[in-house]
Amino acid sequence: MSLEDEEHASFMMNQGTYCYQVMPFGLKNAGATYKRLVNKIFEKQINHNIEVYIDDMLVKSRITSDRIRDLVESFEVLCAHQMRLNQAKCVFGVALRKFVGFIVSQRSKPRQIKALGNMAPTRSVKDVQRLIGQLAALSRFLVKSW
Repeated sequence: MSLEDEEHASFMMNQGTYCYQVMPFGLKNAGATYKRLVNKIFEKQINHNIEVYIDDMLVKSRITSDRIRDLVESFEVLCAHQMRLNQAKCVFGVALRKFVGFIVSQRSKPRQIKALGNMAPTRSVKDVQRLIGQLAALSRFLVKSW
């Protein structure tokens, strides 16, 4: 939070007047401001080796040997912008993790892949439109960077 904005986010209590030194998420535009900041500072990494959703970040590596390099790159960006992580919320080196309500892993689910392979061929314009709609709904689960 910038120094000139601290006075606007201050509050009084019996013990004295307090002001935030960092932006609290309860402020009206805090979420959007934070999202813009994260998108700007991690611009080169987002959709490559980082996924971000509001205040959740996932550093991903295609191969295990890249994991340390990807983490170091992320930590360097955080340090350069004087951002800190909550150690209690950090988990490193896991192959499977829940992220924003979804299970993220290296492997796909064979049952779902088999279902795609067993789909009947499209025979009409309506079938193609239906398929495009179904694939569009699934597109958020597909990695675009690899």
